[in-house]
Amino acid sequence: MKKYIFSYLTISLLTVFYASAQYTNVMISNTNSPEEVTIRINPKNTNQVVAGANINNVFHSNNGGLTWSSSIITDTVNGVWGDPIVFTDTTGNFFYSHLSNPPSAGTWVDRIVFQKSIDGGITWSTPGTYTGHNGTKVQDKEGIVVNKNTNEIYVTWTQFDSYGTTNPLDSSVILFSKSVDAGATWTIPLRISKEAGNCVDSDSTMEGAIPMVGPAGEIYVIWTGPNGLVFNKSLDDGLTWLPHETVITSMPGGWDYNIAGLQRCNGLPQAMCDLSGGPNNGTIYINWTDQHNGSLDTDVWLIKSTDGGTTWSSPVRVNDDVAGKQQFLSWMDVDQSNGNIYCVFYDRRNFATSSQLTDVYLARSVDGGTTFKNYKINQTSFTPSPSIFFGDYIGISAVNNMVRPIWMAYGAGTLSVWTALIDGTTLSIDESNLNAFSPVDLQQNEPNPFSQTTWIKFNLKKSAKVNLFVYDVLGNKVASLYHYEQFNEGNYDYIFNASAYNLKPGVYYYTIDCDEYQRTKKMIVY
Repeated sequence: MKKYIFSYLTISLLTVFYASAQYTNVMISNTNSPEEVTIRINPKNTNQVVAGANINNVFHSNNGGLTWSSSIITDTVNGVWGDPIVFTDTTGNFFYSHLSNPPSAGTWVDRIVFQKSIDGGITWSTPGTYTGHNGTKVQDKEGIVVNKNTNEIYVTWTQFDSYGTTNPLDSSVILFSKSVDAGATWTIPLRISKEAGNCVDSDSTMEGAIPMVGPAGEIYVIWTGPNGLVFNKSLDDGLTWLPHETVITSMPGGWDYNIAGLQRCNGLPQAMCDLSGGPNNGTIYINWTDQHNGSLDTDVWLIKSTDGGTTWSSPVRVNDDVAGKQQFLSWMDVDQSNGNIYCVFYDRRNFATSSQLTDVYLARSVDGGTTFKNYKINQTSFTPSPSIFFGDYIGISAVNNMVRPIWMAYGAGTLSVWTALIDGTTLSIDESNLNAFSPVDLQQNEPNPFSQTTWIKFNLKKSAKVNLFVYDVLGNKVASLYHYEQFNEGNYDYIFNASAYNLKPGVYYYTIDCDEYQRTKKMIVY
C-alpha cells in the first residue's frame, strides 16, 4: 500500500485540508447598500487589507481580512460618486480613486479623484487630488496601475462629451494621465484612443480602459468598444503612443449584455502583466466575459501576449464546467511572487438553466494561463434581484499566496459584501484520497475562528509517535504541542491556548504527523 509522504521542509508550500470543506467566508458589510466592489492587500504588510464599494463605502482590516471596520469616505470639494478602485503604491500607502459629484463648483462626474491613506485605510486625505476636469464633459470608469520601479501612478479612463446621448456629434474617448509625486499632482490628460465611440454607454462606447506596466517600464493599455478588445502602448513613460490602437480580439455579443436577474451586466476587461521574474515574466494577460457561445452561455475568457502586445494567443475558456451555463462579472489578479493567475466570477453551473441562483467561483492558472482549475468559494448561494443594482465589477487581490476575492450577495432585501480567506498553497491539494490510508485522522478545531482557546481533536488507528505543531502562514513553527510523543490507538483532545504562545490575530495551520503521514488544518485567531 502506497504511503503519502510530506516533507517538513515543504510545510509552508503544501498545506493539506479536506477538499469538501468550505473556504472561510467573511461578511465585510451589509449596510449602506454596498455594490461594485474593490479590494487590495498591502504587499508591504499583508495583515492590512482595504476594500471599497459604491458609492462611498470604505472598509479596512488589520488581520488579513478576518474582521473589518467600515466608514464613509468623504470629500467636501470633489464629492464621491462611485467606481471605486483601491490600490497601493510602492511604499505601502493606500489610495481610493473614484468619480466625483462636486457639491458646489463643477458638475456631476467631471473628474477622477484620488484620496490617500497612510495608516492602512483608517483615515483618508481630503480633499483628494484629481485629473481630467474638462468643463461639463463626463469622466468615467478609471483604471489604475503603479510603476513598481518609479512609484509613478498611471490612470486611464473614458471621457464622454455628453453621457448617455445618441447625438452623433458627441463621442467617447480614452484618456491617460500620470502622477510622479505619489498622487499629489497629475499631468494634463492625453487622448490615447485614435478612434472614438458613441456616448450611449453600451457596446459602441469606448469603456473599461485598464493600464499595465511591463518589466522595462512599458505602459500597456487595453479597452473595449465597437471593435472588441483593443490595445495601445507607450515606451517612453506615456509621452507618445502607437499612432493607432490595434485590435486584439472580438467580443461576440458586445461588452454590454443581459444576465437574468441582474439590472445590468457587462464583460468589461481586466488586465495584468506578470512581473514575477518567473518563466512567464512580461506576459500580458487580459480577462473578460462575453457571449461567444450564446446569450444563455456566457463564459469567462483569458488571452495573452508574450511579445509586448505584438501578437496574441487564442482565447482560453477560464470556467471549466460543461457548456450551457452562465458565468459573468469576472475580475483578475496576478500574484507577483509566483506568476499565478487568479480570476473570480459569478457562476450558475450548479443550477438549472432557468434558475437565477448564483455562486462565486475562483479560477487559478499555474501554467501561464494555458489551463485553469475552478473552485467554488462561497458558502451560501443567492438569487439577485433585477431591481437592485449590483455594479459593474467585483474584485480580487493576491499577494504571496494570500488571496482575497470580494463579491456582492443579496438576500432578505439586503445587499452584502463578502470575502473568502484563501491560501494559494492549499488550493490544488485533495485530501479525500488520503483518508483510507492514513493512520491518523485530524479534525477541524472547535471553535474556529477563536480568540483564546480551541479544541484540537485527532484519532489514531494504531499506536504511534506523534508530532503536533502550529505554523504561521509563512511556514514558521510557532507552537510545539507534542514532539515525538507516544500515543496508543484512540481519540485525543488538545486544548490549545493561542495567548500562551503570543499568537496575534491571523491565519495559522496545525499539523499532526506519525509514521510519515501528515495531516494539516487551517485555524483562525481573532
